[in-house]
Amino acid sequence: MDNIILIGFMGAGKTTVGRLLAEKNNMTHMDFDDKIEEMTGCTIQEIFNEHGEAAFRQLEHEFLRDFSLNNHVVSTGGGIVLMKKNREILKKMPPVVYLKADPDIFIDRLKQDKTTIRPLVATKAPAEVKDVYLPRVKYYEESATFSVDTSSLSPEEVTAAILEKIKKLGL
Repeated sequence: MDNIILIGFMGAGKTTVGRLLAEKNNMTHMDFDDKIEEMTGCTIQEIFNEHGEAAFRQLEHEFLRDFSLNNHVVSTGGGIVLMKKNREILKKMPPVVYLKADPDIFIDRLKQDKTTIRPLVATKAPAEVKDVYLPRVKYYEESATFSVDTSSLSPEEVTAAILEKIKKLGL
């Protein structure tokens, strides 16, 4: 397997699970948001504030389009599936794993995470966060090779479930 790509909403566990997967498989973990910040010299919050969501989505697309590394576990941004051309690229990069979670679970995780400012949900009530999430579900499902529900699993259990599914599918 060349890479494992993780998609899903904020708080689903992409970065945490990505690090564990990389460690268990002697792979390198890469977080797209971190790389975009590194490339631009701006935080995601600054990109959103100064240039808008569309500019960020274009940067995200360009990074995905040009991604050519191997032996990586990639944690994508939660909105990478919003562009149809990104979904088309993702379909050609299996395994793409949709880490899904019950909205109440990831909303609680987002509240507890004080390390990252998330521009699309930072000031929103739970119902508004669900309104951001729900239209994306079909895109996550469309883009994924398979999904794992992280709602009631530890990161270690999610990692084991992903590895088991990859082995079962022969990827």
